[in-house]
Amino acid sequence: MEKAIYVITGVMASGKSTVAEALAKSLEKCVHLRGDIFRKMIVTGREEMCEYPSKEALHQLDMRYSITAKVAIEYYNNGFSVVVQDNFLGEKLLYFIELLKQYPAYVIVLNPDIKSIEQREQKRDKKGYVGFTVERLYNIFIEETPKIGLWLDTTNMSIEETVNEILTRADNEAKYK
Repeated sequence: MEKAIYVITGVMASGKSTVAEALAKSLEKCVHLRGDIFRKMIVTGREEMCEYPSKEALHQLDMRYSITAKVAIEYYNNGFSVVVQDNFLGEKLLYFIELLKQYPAYVIVLNPDIKSIEQREQKRDKKGYVGFTVERLYNIFIEETPKIGLWLDTTNMSIEETVNEILTRADNEAKYK
């Protein structure tokens, strides 16, 4: 695979962290960039996202995406492929991709079924679904997120199978032009 920026998104508990880490490990010189780390860096004054976010929460989300894109570009410019993992819901996916417009970017959307997401959420140490349900967020994600890139139903796929699908199909289906 050529050096690139891989953007992995999906709802919470869709497998983004696990798949992103496995994909990064499969590439020769690669960084796994967790966009959420920039949210966590805000010690005081952080506004959390919810179904009806405040203006400040949306501002902080855009700031997080902007910082993530700048860091991804810096790593890319210094010889690394980058696997960016974050929740890019609705038009925010296009916003983020636009920040990378001069760089080769692959969009991968992990899209397991609702039942799988609910089961994964129950098994996780962290809880992402606070203030809204899995079904509600899933439906918003499906309805509002542009159908760009490689959408993978990973309901019955192992991590290895998912990474192999990405590596096999990325050039033809995931590249954002």
